[in-house]
Amino acid sequence: QVDLFGGADYGMRIWLRPDKLAKLALTPSDVISAIKEQNLQAPAGRVGAAPSPKDQEFTYTVSAPGRLVNPEEFENIIIRQAETGAVVRIKDVGRAELGSQNYDSFGRLDGKPAGTMAVYLLPGANQLKASEAIYETLRQAKALFPPDMDYKIVYDTTPAVEASIEGIVHTFVEAIILVTLVVFIFLQNLRATIIPLLTVPVSLIGTFIFFPLLGFSVNTLSMFGLVLAIGIVVDDAIVVVEAVMHHIEHGMSPKDATIQAMKEVSAPVVGIALILSAVFIPVAFLGGLTGQMYKQFALTIAISVLLSAFSALSLAPALSAMLLKAHHGPARGPLGKFFGWFNRVFDRTTSGYIGMAGLLVRRSIFTIVIAAAVADGAGVFGSALPAGFIPEEDQGLFGVNVTLPPAASLERTGKVLSQVEQILAKTEGVDAFTTIGGYGVVTSTYQPNFGTIFVRMKPWDERHSEALHVRGMMASVQRQVANIPEAIIFPFNIPTISGFGAWGGFNFLLQDRSGTLSVQQLGDLTRQFLEAAPKRPELANLFTSFDPRYPQVKVDLDREKARKLGVPINEVFQALSASMGGSYVNDFNRFGRLFRVYVQSEADYRRKPKDIGDIYVRSRTTNKMIPLSTLVTIGSEGGTEITVRFNLFRSVEINGVPGRGYTSGQALAA
Repeated sequence: QVDLFGGADYGMRIWLRPDKLAKLALTPSDVISAIKEQNLQAPAGRVGAAPSPKDQEFTYTVSAPGRLVNPEEFENIIIRQAETGAVVRIKDVGRAELGSQNYDSFGRLDGKPAGTMAVYLLPGANQLKASEAIYETLRQAKALFPPDMDYKIVYDTTPAVEASIEGIVHTFVEAIILVTLVVFIFLQNLRATIIPLLTVPVSLIGTFIFFPLLGFSVNTLSMFGLVLAIGIVVDDAIVVVEAVMHHIEHGMSPKDATIQAMKEVSAPVVGIALILSAVFIPVAFLGGLTGQMYKQFALTIAISVLLSAFSALSLAPALSAMLLKAHHGPARGPLGKFFGWFNRVFDRTTSGYIGMAGLLVRRSIFTIVIAAAVADGAGVFGSALPAGFIPEEDQGLFGVNVTLPPAASLERTGKVLSQVEQILAKTEGVDAFTTIGGYGVVTSTYQPNFGTIFVRMKPWDERHSEALHVRGMMASVQRQVANIPEAIIFPFNIPTISGFGAWGGFNFLLQDRSGTLSVQQLGDLTRQFLEAAPKRPELANLFTSFDPRYPQVKVDLDREKARKLGVPINEVFQALSASMGGSYVNDFNRFGRLFRVYVQSEADYRRKPKDIGDIYVRSRTTNKMIPLSTLVTIGSEGGTEITVRFNLFRSVEINGVPGRGYTSGQALAA
């Protein structure tokens, strides 16, 4: 899915002048009717089509003019023709231009005019391959751009994913190295070390076989599970090899030693695998979001553990019988000295451990008390630790939310956004930024007093200091934008997991469960909440788009007077809608696609509330033009532009982020 911000599809805009319409005794409805009549797709049929006479030799398709294409054709549409032959065309009462379907927002890239496209992946898509295809598509498209046009990808979560996977691969390699060292130090035999290490790739690669069956993908959760599994899957093979080595050292042949060892350790290996599976598999059945997140992590470990047990019961014994040989005495040189020291320390540690275990077995009451103390301590310390869902991360991106006072125009919003852009252009660590004026990403709504800026930071290897971390940069931007009094401006981090809202914070709903509160009463309660919430240190940057004090123009129609003057009610509202809001008429073809035709008054005729009174409608009884000022009363009132319902009840959506040093769990509790 691709959404376009800072612009829209083409539209044929018919801009009308109400004063000229009134002089010529015309209304917006007359213009709309004329466009519908003359801009249409009319299939004309065929000449000589079946059924036809037997002597019909030819069939011809009738080609008739279809939809209009360019502004000149729309301007020449005839609205009215007098008995004298004089005609009134659209160009006599306005103009036509190939413009935009709507003008609700605008886009800028690094402060220059731009169109912003957002590309969303379909469920199950490969993010890395999709990213490569997008980059390649834009690279090819650039060859068709005009010389003074360019593109830049600002908001891209793929580098963070690639960096995460790269970090996991590094951890993977480090874990294998550590496991190799530990196994070699304990077994002190190169051949014995190789056998457990061979079971690691067998278990891990075998785990991937089950990914398609379970609907898993290679992601940070499943890769993290594999990293933890490295140290687990090698245990079973070590048990087998160590048992075989023990019998070889006591004079048995490798084959006999292997057979005897398997009689002794097969049951423990199976028991270990089942116990570990009993730990991880239930996690996959957790409900809700937590269960979905830990499902891949838990099952990845469980599958690798079961495969390691299978490998320990099959591959490890076979390799032991083939590769292991009788020990030829202790190693010599520095390595021999190290092994001698290690064995002495290990033997003393083992003796101490056995002695302590024996004591605990004999003193069972003491053992139970210790176990209870450990369990109680785990509960106490666990509850004392701050809770949180997912910690914020530096993904190389952050956003800036800009909100001007209610009813501020898009032009005012653009000027404030320019000031923020100037600050970002001078901020160290900023690589690029894209601006969407008229759109609030936090609330996902279009309002002229909203604005959003997405900032891409320089690569991580160029940002080493704490001040250039995403938190440090957001704090720096926050201090600088605080000097702009015209708007509420704050930076926000993007969610750690894509799709979890528009920003990395929390969402709170203040709900009117009684269903009896007015908008103003709900607004008063919201203000009380927002005034009290910042007193809690766990909460920061609380924001809501709900405001019952938005200035609105109230239009009251005198219906009795309209009926006496012969003005249909529907024509009053149609004229008002077409002049002030723009009216969709029909479609036209251009560039091989279908676009819409809109009728609206010129900007100079809808700047102030009193301009509503200068719109004219026609009386059907007297055929005279009547201004709306004689039919309507224009006043002002407060209201809300955005209302939210949650579980059918009117609610106020409040967004925020945890305070510095606090987790999301602490913020939600507050």
